[in-house]
Amino acid sequence: MTPVIRRTGRRPGNPDTREAILTAARSAFAERGFDAASIRQIATAAGVDPALVHHYFGSKEELFRATIDIPIDPAVLLPAVLAGDPDQIGERLVRTFLGVWDSPAGSAAVALLRSATNNEWTARLLREFLVTQVLRRVLDQLDLDPAELPLRGALVATQMIGLAMMRYVIRLEPVASATPDTLATTLGPTIHRYLTAPLP
Repeated sequence: MTPVIRRTGRRPGNPDTREAILTAARSAFAERGFDAASIRQIATAAGVDPALVHHYFGSKEELFRATIDIPIDPAVLLPAVLAGDPDQIGERLVRTFLGVWDSPAGSAAVALLRSATNNEWTARLLREFLVTQVLRRVLDQLDLDPAELPLRGALVATQMIGLAMMRYVIRLEPVASATPDTLATTLGPTIHRYLTAPLP
């Protein structure tokens, strides 16, 4: 699946103001997490009116994506993962994931992954992105015990981030050159098991 890339570009205004908002947002999201951070808190830290944050970035979700330079919107991509045969959700998740990483957006994703391995702030932001923007959108649509969601989501993340590391950073063969179909049909059942099988 070709990912939807949404780059709105720099809106009119003072670039220093925009950067001040991004700096404040990175700190807020890394320190408090996506849920606890608010537009008002971020605006106060940046010394601007909250309306200006909305002017530059729109929603809190869009601001969060801007802080880590993610040019895709999971809210647009993930409904297709959840549609269709529930037993194939693992395969569809892998195909969608690879569709993003194999697209022009993939270079930004690789840079983010590399940075997260040696920068704690980036690692925190990446964790928040995975949990709140990706995994939560999938897990909340499944009939699962809420108490199990953190572990199930983390197990899925081990496979997806491990796949990204081996294919795009370390370039381990034959994973690096395998077709998306091969990887989806091979890894999909494991993802499905993490999502739906009984936990120990």
